[in-house]
Amino acid sequence: MFWCVVMSGFSSPVELFKCLADETRSQIVLLVAREGELCVCELTVALELSQPKISRHLAQLRQGGLLADRRQGQWVFYRLHPGLPEWVLTLLQGTLRANEPWLAADIQRLLAMNERPARCC
Repeated sequence: MFWCVVMSGFSSPVELFKCLADETRSQIVLLVAREGELCVCELTVALELSQPKISRHLAQLRQGGLLADRRQGQWVFYRLHPGLPEWVLTLLQGTLRANEPWLAADIQRLLAMNERPARCC
């Protein structure tokens, strides 16, 4: 079962690794870290998963404090939580750089997506 507490920052690496122990959650977090911000529709295309499955994982990541969201019209965009400790951001960026080949197909599907939602902010 998913378990992670971040509201005031991770108190240990174990909590972060528990949050990222699921492959889909890891993919989501790394794609968001790469792109800066993504919506559910972009993640469903990139990961080739259903909207309910993506939304469930996004809710877990948001509740855990790894992701924050913002609404823009009909879209909800997700980004890394601005309150994450520096060590978490450093770890995520290093993991992303070292594992872009693992995400290559997801990134290609995302880049090939037609009619991606526009961002105003």
